[in-house]
Order: sequence, then structure tokens, then C-alpha cells
Amino acid sequence: DALSLDKKIEARQGGKGSGASGISNNANGKTMEQTIQDEENPTPTEAASQIMLKEDVRRLLMTLSPKEQAVIRLRFGLDDGKPRTLADIGKTFKVEKERIRKIETRALLKLRQPYRNDSVKCYVSDL
Repeated sequence: DALSLDKKIEARQGGKGSGASGISNNANGKTMEQTIQDEENPTPTEAASQIMLKEDVRRLLMTLSPKEQAVIRLRFGLDDGKPRTLADIGKTFKVEKERIRKIETRALLKLRQPYRNDSVKCYVSDL
């Protein structure tokens, strides 16, 4: 039951505080509720980083031709979060999927060029 669970928690913490009331302190003086991170909502730092990443990716894609931009956006789902297959993109542009594969390959080669991707290197460690 809840009371015996509270006693177990209190015993583990060396008798400090009461688990049910949220007053129990850990080594840094925070309650359990304060210690547990809100995984659904990013911290302000994470939110700012996401905004900066999106802007840097947008600028990076602007170095490509309009068709290459469209293929990369669709292929990786950059606009709506839904990555598309080569066949789906081919239907959209009314071309074979092999043509889309060539456009994608050419665009990715361009994006891998060091002078183009300097702005996004700080977001990943293996570029």
C-alpha cells in the first residue's frame, strides 16, 4: 500500500522527509517532483537550440536548387515530419523514382561539402 511504500522510500533516503508530501529531499535539496524532468516539454535551452537548428538547416537547403530542396524536404519530412519514399516523390514530380534518387544523391553530395555545412556541424558530431 501507499503508506508502506512511503516508509520504504523514507528508509532508503536515510529517514529524510516524507515521500507522499513531496517534501523529501535528495542530495541537492530538491523534491522528487523537481528532480523528475518534464520529458514532453523541452527546456528553454533545448527549445532555442531547436529553433536555431531549423534556421540553420533552412539556410543550408537554400544553397541547393529548388528541385533539390523539394526532394530533400520531402524525402526527410522536413516540413511535416513525414518522410516520403522515392516512389512517392517521383509520383509528385511525375518522374521515375530513379530520377529522384539521382537528384537526392546530387543534393546530399552538395550538402556534405565542408563550406556548405559549417553552420550545422555544431549540432552533430560525425559531419
